[in-house]
Amino acid sequence: MKREHLTEVVVAFLVLTGIVAGWGGVWLTGDRSLERVREAGVIRAGYAVEPPYAFPTPDGGVSGEEAEVARWVAARLKIPRIEWKQVKFDRLIPELEHGDIDVIAAGMFITAERAKLVSFSDPVFHVRQGLLVRAGNPRGVHSYRQAAMMPNFKIAVLSSSVEEMLLRDVGASDAQLVAVPDAPTGSAAVESGLADGLALSSPTVNWLASRAWAGRVEAARPFVQSEQVANERTGYGAFAFRKQDRSLRKAWSYELEKFVGSREHLDLVAPFGFTEEEMPGAITTKEVLLK
Repeated sequence: MKREHLTEVVVAFLVLTGIVAGWGGVWLTGDRSLERVREAGVIRAGYAVEPPYAFPTPDGGVSGEEAEVARWVAARLKIPRIEWKQVKFDRLIPELEHGDIDVIAAGMFITAERAKLVSFSDPVFHVRQGLLVRAGNPRGVHSYRQAAMMPNFKIAVLSSSVEEMLLRDVGASDAQLVAVPDAPTGSAAVESGLADGLALSSPTVNWLASRAWAGRVEAARPFVQSEQVANERTGYGAFAFRKQDRSLRKAWSYELEKFVGSREHLDLVAPFGFTEEEMPGAITTKEVLLK
């Protein structure tokens, strides 16, 4: 094991086992972020409404792949409660930077631009992109490039999403892109004809299609992935933390390292459509960011 990695593991172990109790790893990591949330008894998690990653439930709670994994980690870190804050997707990082939330639990993809602003845990999933269209796919679109080449094809996107970036990279114009605040609104835009398609990750597209009223929308199939997705490390999702909150991120990542891809993890996320195929494997965030 490399010396740097061994040091991080030892640090996380000491913090988690309470050997450094009383100062929560301040001496080792230079911050009190883990100690702060433990003392408060709550960690504030920001999410955008994008099932199956995170979404509100009828009883006033929050569920989804990211929400349930966050609960699992928080319990092991002895943080009794998660306080959820619903935020538009393009406001998640500003909310984190401003100190209004402690972690982003929203199925956020790891990108180089985002990594300039936040620190990511290691990946918890790896997914591909998808396109939600009206039933029967009347425009016959099977890729983002094909959609971008049709000037009158309107595509709903979440502002600042990877899908918006991918569409712009293949030539989609501002006039084609319809910004929506969340995934259900995007689905409604497609159903009503305000948009011809909704560009999001394949788990979200499949989730929306399976729950659409009267089968009005469907996932475009087959769907050809963008060249960027085929050639780069795109589609790896993780939790995000403030850069200065090192002890919290390291402790969170330590728990994830043991959990992601395990039978317990797969059972936890199976209700949200995640299988072994969506697991990230052994790749680290550093490796994802290497181009």
